[in-house]
Amino acid sequence: MPGHTLGTVTGPETQEHDPAQAVMAAGALFTDEAGSVMLVKPTYKSFWDIPGGYVERGESPQDACVREVHEELGLKISPGPLLVVDWAPTAKEGGKLLFVFDGGRLSIEERNAIQIETRELVRYEFVPPERFAEYTIDRLVLRLTAALEATSSGVPAYLEHGKRT
Repeated sequence: MPGHTLGTVTGPETQEHDPAQAVMAAGALFTDEAGSVMLVKPTYKSFWDIPGGYVERGESPQDACVREVHEELGLKISPGPLLVVDWAPTAKEGGKLLFVFDGGRLSIEERNAIQIETRELVRYEFVPPERFAEYTIDRLVLRLTAALEATSSGVPAYLEHGKRT
């Protein structure tokens, strides 16, 4: 019978494997009636991002998206389909998987109900796709563009560092 050791897994052929471990984060793509995308300005980043955050131990990416949106914006959502998975490792964090879910189109009433968590966010804006590069980093521009394409096509995108493979 196969056994386990910390950091490796022994398979049926007694080969040792080093299972991947990755940090995960999840966010929601919200749009308005004009097709602009909600970007938030975090207090701890130099660039704008979508609402969301890290997946906690034992939590699914979708549950993390729901929790983070509620914490950051005060909105209770039921995310739509997965739009993007992006493998985007960093020197600081190592392996990193980013999930983007469809948050849907926010009505005026929903936008009026937003309560920004000021310890995490400075503000939010709805940004037209052609202006993404003015607000955020290149790989996020690519991720947002892929997410918008997935809302139209119904086909989720797999990316590596924001680029299709």
